[in-house]
Amino acid sequence: MSVQVTRLPSGLTVASDAMPGTATVSLGAWVGAGTRHETPEVNGIAHLLEHMAFKGTEQRSARDIAEQIEAVGGHLNAYTSRENTAFYAKVLSEDAGLALDIVADILQHPTFLEEELERERAVVLQEIGQALDTPDDIVFDYFQETAYPAQALGRPVLGESATVAGLSRAALCDYMESHYGPGQMVLAAAGDVEHERFVAQVAEAFGDTAFGTNGATDPAAYRGGDRRENRELEQVHLLLGFDAPGYLDDDYYALSLLSMLFGGGMSSRLFQEVREKRGLVYSVYSFHSAFLDGGLFGIYAGTGEREVAELIPVVCDELAKLTGAIDEEELDRARAQVKSSLLMSRESSSARAEQLAQQLLIYGRSLPVSEVLEKIAAVTAADLQRVAAGLLASAPTVTALGPLSQLEPAERLAARFA
Repeated sequence: MSVQVTRLPSGLTVASDAMPGTATVSLGAWVGAGTRHETPEVNGIAHLLEHMAFKGTEQRSARDIAEQIEAVGGHLNAYTSRENTAFYAKVLSEDAGLALDIVADILQHPTFLEEELERERAVVLQEIGQALDTPDDIVFDYFQETAYPAQALGRPVLGESATVAGLSRAALCDYMESHYGPGQMVLAAAGDVEHERFVAQVAEAFGDTAFGTNGATDPAAYRGGDRRENRELEQVHLLLGFDAPGYLDDDYYALSLLSMLFGGGMSSRLFQEVREKRGLVYSVYSFHSAFLDGGLFGIYAGTGEREVAELIPVVCDELAKLTGAIDEEELDRARAQVKSSLLMSRESSSARAEQLAQQLLIYGRSLPVSEVLEKIAAVTAADLQRVAAGLLASAPTVTALGPLSQLEPAERLAARFA
């Protein structure tokens, strides 16, 4: 097996996935802390911290960090999600030591200089403004907030402008000390990597870390609801969704296949009925957003002001049909799409490092590809029907943005699923 995992005495998990024949390494630190680990008063701090980590350490300036990684032709980046924050790099294998040293440096010795904080805060505020001006982006934040109201899981990853404007250096330090604990951090590498050497490098690079303990987070509490915002736009951006299984649920793979079958490609039911047959949309698809203790199944559609009146009943009818007969041929097609997506991603060292780290954070172990394929193969049409019925039994979540004069009232839409 190419995957090897070692847990250091500090509690830090180190994992590698060797890919013979490659000349590069993708590596990074994945931290099990994100937006849902924030209080309302500091919403957006995980994302701001991700930005600030690159703005200088005790040994390197922001320019040094950029120049050193690019001097060897490497790439360094990061992201924040609702449950994780990641800092990762891809370099030639002979430069893996440098990349690891930079990642370790920005996580252990950030200076969070006040002048850098003010500059980066301005950048993040512009990012928030850009998201607000992008309807097919911000509607997803509205969707999340409507599904999980008044809780961390429903708040935006970027934060609100007013909150971000008030985040202090002390708040950044407190968040990092409280949430970047060794039990919630995975150092993962994939590509041309030798495990024992990587473990030794990580142990040395993180040897003096004064880790904190990861703060608790409230359990996911799905509520659902209806949120609409009239805007002078060319299109209506519409999201319809339901409470769904999370990563740890036995029905996770069944829902992944259901989403693919329903709206995951050009041969899917949704695409064929809504776009190909009726021409009601340019873009339409379904998705499954999973979290540790819950999830969302959703449908996105971008449509015209007049077309939305016809779109809603068609989508609702197609959803209802999921609890009825499911042809083995379309299930096999969905299974093939999910399987090929998984196996194709295995050709990328970046994807393999990401998958390995995420699996360790979620399940506490690496999932062999054979195990995942077995779970996908074991899903039956009856499983999809049962999962679909469970989805439709929950209260719907609806968010809409754009010219909404033809969108039916919330009460009528909700009654379609009563």
